[in-house]
Amino acid sequence: MTRVMGQDLPLERPDATGRAALFVPTAAIKGDVLETVRMGAAIVGFGNHDRTLTIYYESNRFNEPNLVKWEHKARKAFERLAENLPTVSKMVSKPENFEQVGYISNKGILIRRMEKLQHWLAQSDMADTGPESETIAFTPPPPPKKIVESL
Repeated sequence: MTRVMGQDLPLERPDATGRAALFVPTAAIKGDVLETVRMGAAIVGFGNHDRTLTIYYESNRFNEPNLVKWEHKARKAFERLAENLPTVSKMVSKPENFEQVGYISNKGILIRRMEKLQHWLAQSDMADTGPESETIAFTPPPPPKKIVESL
């Protein structure tokens, strides 16, 4: 079994302009960890100095229509991570449970090991929700509408 962590695995929580790692579970993942994360989840995170991983995950437990695609789940998990928002969808884990497949930032996603991601989604019976390419650019949010006062 090979487990790959990028040589530049992000260490410490990124801010809104930083980047985090994308992970998929390894074959050696503990059953209770997999049950918590759930099949097909998008998993983002960073390495800690004690050689553990802090991960945030999104599995669309409540079937929100805007979280059907894997990259939308990844973006939501990343936003929670970067903003340090309260959530139960996070944990600190041993690195043996996950392997790094790419990176995510507020600009988009870069997948370095597409075959691993595709395998995870196929194993989860969610292959059709996966990304079509290795790079996914996020469109910036629209600018706020101007409020025009009428006199």
